[in-house]
Amino acid sequence: MSRLSILAGALLLALSPALAAQELLIRNATVHTATARGTLQDADVLVRGGKIAAIGKGLAAPADVPTIDAGGRPLTPTLFGGITRIGLEEVSGEAKTVDATLTLGRGTREMTVRPEFDVTLAFNPDSALLAVNRVEGLGWTLLGPGTGEGGSIIAGQGAIVRLDGSPDPAGPRVLFVELGDDVSSLTGQSRAAQWMLLEQFFDEARGRIPATSPMAMLTPAGRAVLSKFLAGNGRVVFKVERAADIRQLLRFADRHRLRIAISGGSEAWKLARELAAAKVPVFVDPLANLPADFDRLGARMDNAALLHAAGVPVGMVQSNDASHNARKVRQLAGNAVAYGLPWEDGLAALTRVPAEAFGLPGAGGLAVGQRADLVLWTGDPLDVSSTAQQVWFGGRAIEMRSRQTELRDRYLGPAGALPRAYPAPDRAR
Repeated sequence: MSRLSILAGALLLALSPALAAQELLIRNATVHTATARGTLQDADVLVRGGKIAAIGKGLAAPADVPTIDAGGRPLTPTLFGGITRIGLEEVSGEAKTVDATLTLGRGTREMTVRPEFDVTLAFNPDSALLAVNRVEGLGWTLLGPGTGEGGSIIAGQGAIVRLDGSPDPAGPRVLFVELGDDVSSLTGQSRAAQWMLLEQFFDEARGRIPATSPMAMLTPAGRAVLSKFLAGNGRVVFKVERAADIRQLLRFADRHRLRIAISGGSEAWKLARELAAAKVPVFVDPLANLPADFDRLGARMDNAALLHAAGVPVGMVQSNDASHNARKVRQLAGNAVAYGLPWEDGLAALTRVPAEAFGLPGAGGLAVGQRADLVLWTGDPLDVSSTAQQVWFGGRAIEMRSRQTELRDRYLGPAGALPRAYPAPDRAR
């Protein structure tokens, strides 16, 4: 019997008591803490009451705590899935199953400007996408609204949610704004008009434009939301790609004292020193290395490495189909490492950096007192050939099962009670 089979058997034996007690001792693991402690070889992690109670070598095993021998395999925090619509959409091509975008009016004057739009209210913790992603080692994601036709460059609010089935957001609200060519149709085909409109929205929120003015575009609730972010109570994520737009954004954020982060940032490397000085985290897609449009002419594979070298906090996001392929963020981090980002910082891009940027308490690293949201891997977690052997949320082992594993077992496994979809081919012909 292989060591992997022995480990799987041990996990199954430990599953039931772990579910009930949230108590666990994992021995002999390569513990990637994603903190200043770095990686600990042949270390133990003790979980009591759903939180990490101790990390070290040769920890004493309490009599009532199940023990698992990791056999030297990597142990990490659960990973950040990026900015997604997990729990907001089931089938991206079927509009009735997508609840992430507010689209009412058309044109600049009729723009639907509703910063109070909060997609977390539509979050479905029973969505099939949660299980699909958590068995891949993802523990949390940032729900992000879309702009859509007839929407606004201010898309609305989202928040961090855990993928353990918890129904409510786990972190504070985040405001989303999109700039650049992709949303120019919402602003009279003018990039300059985007800054003009943002200035107007903020003037309204500060009361400089009366709510009764014919120029006013915000509801009372919308003004209250923008006022909160203007007071520094929350992060504003700007989806922006072009270096010239990022430069204007840094000036705009400084003028209005906004706490910002950047999503996309294909040309962010050109302003790495300025971003580092402003302490702006940048969430990049390391696979976006081609000039897909004029906003991304400077896209390059070592974007993350260049930003990190300048001192910019770097995270990962996907450009396409982020919800159904959220598990591919590991590939993004692996590619960034291949192009110069240090391995420990590749892991931090999926753990510590987003946790700090978006205010997720008790997450982002393995340390005493933190929630025991853990993943035991078969190999390097940034290598796509590795898989999650077991995932724990708050010390509870989850069932490593999803709709995809059920389909795999039905159609690739031996014949069972259910018929196969297609008969096996007659190879004699």
